Amino acid sequence: MPLYHKLGSIPPKRHTQFRKENGDLYYEQLFGTVGFDGMYTNSYHEQRPTQLKKIGERYSVAPKIAKTNNIQSYKLQGFDVEPQDDFLESRKIVLTNSDCHIVLAAPRKSTTEYFYKNTDSDEMIFIHKGSGKLRTIYGNLDFSYGDYLIIPRGIIYKIDFDTQDNRLFILESHSPIYTPKQYRNWFGQLLEHSPFCERDIRKPYELETNNEFGDFVIKVKKKDEIIDMVYASHPFDVIGYDGYNYPYAFSIHNFEPITGRVHLPPPVHQTFQTNSLVVCSFVPRLYDYHPLSVPAPYNHSNIDSDEVLYYVDGDFMSRNDVKAGNISLHPAGIPHGPHPGAVERSIGKKETLELAVMVDTFKPLMVTEEALKIADDNYYLSWLDK
Repeated sequence: MPLYHKLGSIPPKRHTQFRKENGDLYYEQLFGTVGFDGMYTNSYHEQRPTQLKKIGERYSVAPKIAKTNNIQSYKLQGFDVEPQDDFLESRKIVLTNSDCHIVLAAPRKSTTEYFYKNTDSDEMIFIHKGSGKLRTIYGNLDFSYGDYLIIPRGIIYKIDFDTQDNRLFILESHSPIYTPKQYRNWFGQLLEHSPFCERDIRKPYELETNNEFGDFVIKVKKKDEIIDMVYASHPFDVIGYDGYNYPYAFSIHNFEPITGRVHLPPPVHQTFQTNSLVVCSFVPRLYDYHPLSVPAPYNHSNIDSDEVLYYVDGDFMSRNDVKAGNISLHPAGIPHGPHPGAVERSIGKKETLELAVMVDTFKPLMVTEEALKIADDNYYLSWLDK
């Protein structure tokens, strides 16, 4: 997200001496991406962030691929994922490829015993149910229903939940998550016709600075393993930082839909992108206003993308028997479209109140064993006339 942000205290020039009142130095850290060619942040720490005391337990969280074909359409009952107390244990990978994991989670409790750092992936956490505070090394963000939390890879964080009833839709992307390039000018500013602007981006506002010593466990995800790493100083010891690489929040409710006289394709709903996928937001909007318009989407076969749709709320006019928390998977190359009767029902309607998140990947997705536990195996038959 090309948007400069500064929080806390920093020296007037980077890579120069920055001293405490007692004359000791603060410790500068460059936190960058894509080698030295991507976005970066310069932060200043009370203690050296390198004081590793112990490497402890490690275990695999790699997804187990189901023995099934990848050409079948699926519907997953997302709310059938059982809640679990621990945030990391609650995360269930349901779809995966070499570029990303698509994850469902229903954590009951806040992360209190450890910090977490994903070094494999940028994370997009969509809040379907629940509210609370994302606490990070670069400051805190409040969140609630409908928020996207974008957490760049390598950022150390915790999550505090207000209740035990939490439902999360998570994308782990092995390449950086950005705003869509078609909505940015050559300086990086979001254009006037973009469906959201910089005012809608919520940046970290509350910097925790803890100058403590002890045994601080950071659970680090690397190559689909979780590794317990114990550090001697508190990871949230940043006194200040500036740059472009930090977590932020954006509410789906602040996405302004683009409409037209006839049905417009999914790119008008695009919200985020990587070099291997796109994320779209479907929000309440007026329908097409051509006198002979067909509001329901036309049948389509995107030969280069698998389509994943996570249903959040409202009336999903193109689908029959779809509920909040469901996920549909429509594989590349296989035509799909409105369910029987949906086209006819849509004619004459003026608006839709649906709310959904779509992920289109450019490589085929594989269904996991966790997905089959909550799958409707007969979904691919749902386009047949009854």
